[in-house]
Amino acid sequence: MDLNTIWFVLIAVLFIGFFLLEGFDFGVGMLLPIIGRGTDPTSVDIKRRVMINSIGPHWDGNEVWLLTAGGAIFAAFPMWYATMFSGFYLPFFIILLALIGRGVAFEFRSKDQHPKWRSLWDWTIFFGSLIPALLLGVAFANLARGAPIDANMNYVGGFFYLLNPYALLGGLATVLVFALHGSIFLDLKTTGEVSENARFLSRRIWVIVLIVLLVFLVATYLSTDIIRRIGLNPGVIPIAGMISTLLCGYFIRKQWTGWAFIMTSLTIIFSLFTLFMIMYPRVMISSLDPAYSLTIYNAASSDYTLKIMTIVALILVPIVLIYQGWTYWVFRKRIEPNPDKLTY
Repeated sequence: MDLNTIWFVLIAVLFIGFFLLEGFDFGVGMLLPIIGRGTDPTSVDIKRRVMINSIGPHWDGNEVWLLTAGGAIFAAFPMWYATMFSGFYLPFFIILLALIGRGVAFEFRSKDQHPKWRSLWDWTIFFGSLIPALLLGVAFANLARGAPIDANMNYVGGFFYLLNPYALLGGLATVLVFALHGSIFLDLKTTGEVSENARFLSRRIWVIVLIVLLVFLVATYLSTDIIRRIGLNPGVIPIAGMISTLLCGYFIRKQWTGWAFIMTSLTIIFSLFTLFMIMYPRVMISSLDPAYSLTIYNAASSDYTLKIMTIVALILVPIVLIYQGWTYWVFRKRIEPNPDKLTY
């Protein structure tokens, strides 16, 4: 395995880590007005504070995975970075605005107790979670399907080209999987009414997630060249993703919440792994001519740059993993609906 392949794998791992960790953050944010609803304003506020506090210590650290992945692409495959961020500029800009608004909402919500003030930031958290979840799914579906890239490695399509049926289906699948992932996380991380509502909701949306993922898998075989990548058989990794989704429903009904969370995690891992498997050794697939596709070789930095980056990664990545693991251990306790102990 050469350094080009190693860095492709590392970038895939970074994106998988982001989708896995930030996935339940997005899920909690999207479920804020659903699980945190009610007729009593005080009760509603407490439930929403419990939900926000469940991800409060982690959301900003989880976003680092996305920043690191973007930085790794910039350093290891600069032509991939240039083509993707110029071609997908508008959706990425919208994602950035949504993430900024979401981060501000976490900090500003608790500054005033007025219901309208808190409602404003609650909806900012909702849309700041929904929009990135949707558009990231659209972006990755387009990476697997291919985009109009010319001989000069330039994206020559428009914004609405990216909103094709297959990509929108990928965005819908991402939103639903994150919602299921977030509801199970809330059941694990909270107590009282929030936990009960999250458990009830996870039972309801699991079937929808299963159906949409199955349709998306079939669409992937029809819209991408996955058959040439893994053969005519359905492939071990995609099928493993569907099996983990099936098992998730079984564990939800058995109220084995920890195992259900592991299954949604595996679903996310297997789904992203399948998309990157379709791409390899390409990093951006040209729908105009396969010869125009960007690969891990024609889009890469020099060997010397990759060697230096590998040394840095071997030193820093374990430190980051240890630190983030430590933060999850420190904040491992369930969040109780006690207003005096809620930070946000």
